[in-house]
Amino acid sequence: MATTSSKPTNHYWDWDPTSLLSCDTLPSPRHDLGSLISDTTSIIETGTEFYDRSLTSRRYALVGMVCSGVVSCCCIIAGIFIMATDKEGGMMAEITVILSSNLQKEMITLGLNLIVTLCTESTGFVHGISLRSALASESRLRFNSNLRLLNAARGWRNPNGALSNGIMAVLLIISYSSASLVTLTESWMEIIGSSDNGHEVDQIFTIYSTSILGLPLLLLGVALFLQVVIAWSAIRAVKILTWSSSAFDLTAALVHHTQLIPVPFRCMRAVSNLDVHGGPAKPSDKQPSAWHAHPSIRKVIRSLWGLVLACAVWATLAMYFYNKYKSSSSGMITSKSWSFFPNNQFSYAAIYGMPLSGNGPWWILYLANVAVFQGPLTLGLHCSELIVDVIRDERHWRCASGTKGLKSTTNPLKSVFANPLCLILFVVKPVLHWMFGLAFTTNPGVYLGTRGIAFYMYTIQIWNLCIVLLIFACCCTLVSLRRPHGPQPAAYGHLQTLANLVDEWWPVMWWGHKEDGIPYCHAGTSDHSLPAVKMDCIYAGSGSNQ
Repeated sequence: MATTSSKPTNHYWDWDPTSLLSCDTLPSPRHDLGSLISDTTSIIETGTEFYDRSLTSRRYALVGMVCSGVVSCCCIIAGIFIMATDKEGGMMAEITVILSSNLQKEMITLGLNLIVTLCTESTGFVHGISLRSALASESRLRFNSNLRLLNAARGWRNPNGALSNGIMAVLLIISYSSASLVTLTESWMEIIGSSDNGHEVDQIFTIYSTSILGLPLLLLGVALFLQVVIAWSAIRAVKILTWSSSAFDLTAALVHHTQLIPVPFRCMRAVSNLDVHGGPAKPSDKQPSAWHAHPSIRKVIRSLWGLVLACAVWATLAMYFYNKYKSSSSGMITSKSWSFFPNNQFSYAAIYGMPLSGNGPWWILYLANVAVFQGPLTLGLHCSELIVDVIRDERHWRCASGTKGLKSTTNPLKSVFANPLCLILFVVKPVLHWMFGLAFTTNPGVYLGTRGIAFYMYTIQIWNLCIVLLIFACCCTLVSLRRPHGPQPAAYGHLQTLANLVDEWWPVMWWGHKEDGIPYCHAGTSDHSLPAVKMDCIYAGSGSNQ
């Protein structure tokens, strides 16, 4: 826990004076730092009134955890029941559902992916809140939004540690991979004769039969349940300062508990200037982008483009093997071959298979096959959450220079459903996993003289997935490279920057020009609307002219 000291620190004062307008030098740091710290201490002492512990978010989170636990238990019970009714003791379920169209089966798969998304997002929110508090207790929390599976607290036994985070990553991959394997569809043609004006007419119908696999359903339930257990253990292992997802509630809580100390003379410094030797500064017309401000954003964007490239390579290899091993009756892939859904069971697909019967490790290889292909997609979409959350934090902060001001406390549901980027990502996750299921499907059959599974890699549908991933990566890149306009320094949820920029904590805050001074002016926050900052002035902070 950080404590306030009366001794000056050199990095507060180490800037290049030649970068400023010619003016009088700053007063002695030893003379003024004590008064600045006393002002900061007065803010800390009243900080309890200006951050929300967000018990509403806590209630929503716990309800989501309970619902996830109920869904997981239902999957476990159903999986055990289906496996118990299988006379041959394998993975294939005896329960079948007759459907009139393949679209009905796809809607079932899409709905299952949506349920998995809701469950994993609920447990992920709780796990992220606990990890944030654990990193704050170790003085290692830098941003409000972090990659929860790639950041860890100290200690292997810690529920927020590297081992638990690694297990959570594996469970997340198993959840989506199992959901893709729960249903298997067979189709066949059925000819039904009928009489029309005394003439016999044969009508051909396509019948679809969907089978439920017990083991993938059981594994889905176990994966969801273990995520609930780890998330619950994580919140029990650390003191949660606030359940709010708002960067301002978290910053105010850390300032109040003296875990974060505002740095003087940086009221006009954005997050990208943290490593620059500087203090007082002139306002800037444009602010840095998230790409330049947050180091993890660059890694996420590169991983998304790597995912697009990997999907393109996969599609190319699938086309190669299809053309090499296709039967004489199979057609060539042309521009007219495009379709969103596979036209039939053998629609331009590269096929391989494996048995499922017996006590061998075939079922492990079966699940590993899908996890190897779907795992990068799952982790890539998880990492893209960081882009959405960081942009959300910055847009919230920039409300402080608007007419309505910034409300430090936000409704947890409104922050998601009122944010277009959050909604888009929430929809994209299950849709992309569903599209993966269209591109990489399984069908029952006979393999090496025994019942087995055939894997179909549909080339057209893989290209469809690649195109959607390309569009998604382009959108994430453009959003990350966009530079906010206006003199308000960008923070992107960086907690130290927000502590430096916010000098008064109010339920509703405005940011702007507060004091004229010679040679330095002061910008900060207030409970009423403030005038715009003066672009030709240098800003240092309160008390810099004493």
